[in-house]
Amino acid sequence: MKTITTSDAPQAIGPYAQAIAANGLVFTSGQIPLTPASDKVEGGIARQTEQVFDNLDAILSGCGASLASVAKATVFMTDLGEFAAMNEVYARRFGDHRPARSTVQVAALPTGARVEIEVVAVLER
Repeated sequence: MKTITTSDAPQAIGPYAQAIAANGLVFTSGQIPLTPASDKVEGGIARQTEQVFDNLDAILSGCGASLASVAKATVFMTDLGEFAAMNEVYARRFGDHRPARSTVQVAALPTGARVEIEVVAVLER
């Protein structure tokens, strides 16, 4: 196993890695809408989802994967009433690619985030 770390995404805020690569796959930790420079969550669900995808893209790019190589995504939301707005960003960021997905509502997420997404991707190199 190899620990994946990039300064282009927020650093882990606990005892975990941004991602782990193993056996040709990369497993990201759940990404919330923090920026690499700030520990503040800003904006509504669409803006937060964009930031989460920016973070995922940076982590995947740093280890030889991409959003196009994602096989499975898990989305955690604090309000499924915001699903349509999150899903619009999700669909645009993945383009024509459609990984398997689970979406669940949770009581709360770290730092007051409304959305958290983790993915499993196939390493491209």
